[in-house]
Amino acid sequence: MTALGASPSRAGGAAPAPVLRSERLAKEFGGVTVLSDASLDIRAGEIHAVIGENGAGKSTLMRLLSGYLKPSDGGLLMDGEPVIFDRPSDAQAAGIALVHQEILLAEALTVTENIFIGREVTRFGRLDERAMREAAAAQLAEIGCNVSPRARVCDLSLANRQLVQIAKALLGTHRVVIFDEPTAVLTHEEVDPLLDIILELKRRGVAILYISHRLDEVERLADRVTVLRDGRMVGTYDAEGLTPHRMASLMVGREFASLYPARLERELAEPALEIEHAEVPGFVRDVSLTLRKGEILGLAGMIGAGRTELFEGLIGLRAASFGAVRLHGRPVHFGSPAQAAAAGLGYLTEDRKGKGLLLGERLAPNLTLAALDRVHPLAGLDLAGEARQLDQAVRSYDIRLRNLDAKAGQLSGGNQQKLLLAKVMLNDPSVIIIDEPTRGIDIANKSQIYAFIQSLVREGRSCVVISSEMQELIGLCDRILVMRSGRINGELTGGAMSESNVALYATSSVAGEKIPEEHAHG
Repeated sequence: MTALGASPSRAGGAAPAPVLRSERLAKEFGGVTVLSDASLDIRAGEIHAVIGENGAGKSTLMRLLSGYLKPSDGGLLMDGEPVIFDRPSDAQAAGIALVHQEILLAEALTVTENIFIGREVTRFGRLDERAMREAAAAQLAEIGCNVSPRARVCDLSLANRQLVQIAKALLGTHRVVIFDEPTAVLTHEEVDPLLDIILELKRRGVAILYISHRLDEVERLADRVTVLRDGRMVGTYDAEGLTPHRMASLMVGREFASLYPARLERELAEPALEIEHAEVPGFVRDVSLTLRKGEILGLAGMIGAGRTELFEGLIGLRAASFGAVRLHGRPVHFGSPAQAAAAGLGYLTEDRKGKGLLLGERLAPNLTLAALDRVHPLAGLDLAGEARQLDQAVRSYDIRLRNLDAKAGQLSGGNQQKLLLAKVMLNDPSVIIIDEPTRGIDIANKSQIYAFIQSLVREGRSCVVISSEMQELIGLCDRILVMRSGRINGELTGGAMSESNVALYATSSVAGEKIPEEHAHG
C-alpha cells in the first residue's frame, strides 16, 4: 500500500515513545472553557481512540492537535520536542493528517481536483492532469471507493463525498492520522473496507487517533481508549476487556442500563399510511407497504437499495409514480414536502446539515421555517411567538445550548438532530418519516432520540425509521422491511428480527421465501 505513505511498523518490545503528545492542553472560547488539562500520547503502530458525548471536547482536541486551533494553555511535543502549529499546513508538513468530521470539499470541482487542491502536480510548468487522475484513482481504490476521478463532487452521494475526503487526507506521507467520526455518514457495507485501511495503517507503523460514537468500532480497533466528559479527561484505559457498555458508562458518568426503551404492548391494526406499487425511476420498483397506526416500522437495506428514494418520491422531492397512496384511508398525492406537511406527514432528512437546517442561521428561524403559517400571522412576523416556540422546543426536546441566539451550526450533532425533530413536529404530523435518526450522534443523545420516537407512537402517531444501523432497527421497531435492489425483499417481526436475518434479506434474493429454520433466531 505504497500510496498510504507510511513507514514500516515496529514489532514487539516495550511501548514506543510517543510520536505526538499533548500536555495539559486547554481551550477557551469567549471566556468559556471547552477543554482543559488534556494530556495524552499517540504512539506509532497504535490506534488510540477518544470517546465522549457530544460537547465533551473531542473535536476541539483534534483541531488543537492538527493546527486548526491554538491552545489557550498547554502545549504539544513531537518526538519529545516542543512544537507549535500556527496553521494546519504546519501540522501537515510535520506528518499529521486530519480526516474531518465535516465534509470540506469544493462541490463544483472534480474528485481529482479536490484531492490535489493545493498540491497540484506539474510537468514542464503545466498541470499534469493525467498523473493526478491516475494517482487519485489509485488512492480511491486503496479505500474501496468506486467513483470516477473525473466525477464532480456535487454529483456524489454523501457517503462517497466522505470517502473522497478520506482519500484526500491520506494522500502523501503521514506519521499521525486523526480520524474524526470518519464513518458517521457511511453504511455498514462501506465501513468495513475503511476499518481495514485503518488497521493496515497501524500495521505499517502509523500512529492513529480515532474518534467515533460507534463504540463497536472502538472495541474492534482500539489499543487504548481515552474518555472525555464535559471538556475534561476521565482517563485513558487499555482497550482489552473494555466493553461498549463500560465505555458508555464512563462517557455519561453513570451506569447505562438500556439504550432502547421497553417495547410498547398494543394492537396494531388500523392503517395510517398505505403505499401501493411505488415506482421511482432508477431506484424503486413496484414497492407496496402499510404503516399501521401507533407502529414504528423499520426500513433496512444496503446502500442503493432505494429506502431514502422511496420516501423522497412520496413527498415530492423526486419524480415518482404510485398506484395509490392513502393517509388514514384518504387518497393523497404530494407535489412537495410542504403539501405533505400540510396533510400531516412529516419527513426528517438523513442530511440534517445540508438539507435539514440552515447552519448559519439562528435557532428560531430554523425551528419555524417549515411552519410559518402556524407561527406568524398574516399581518407580519410574530417574533415573540417565535421565541416562545423555541423556548418550548428547547425544554421539550432537551436541546443543550449556551444561549438562545446561537446559530444552528454551533450545536452538537445530537442537538442539531433534536432541533430538526422539533422543527418537523411543529406541524403536528400524524405520520413521521425519520431517515438515519442517530447518524453521528453520541450514545446519550441516541437514547433520548429513541425515547422521543417511542413517545410519538405512544401519542397515537406512526413512524417509519430508515436506518443503516441494524441493531437500532431491531431495538426500536415493531417490524422491519428489508429492501434490496429497489424492492422489498423481506419482512421481519418478533424473534426473527436479528442482524443475521436483516443481512440475509439485504444481500440475497430470498424474496417471498420463509427464513430457513437455522436463521429463525439470528
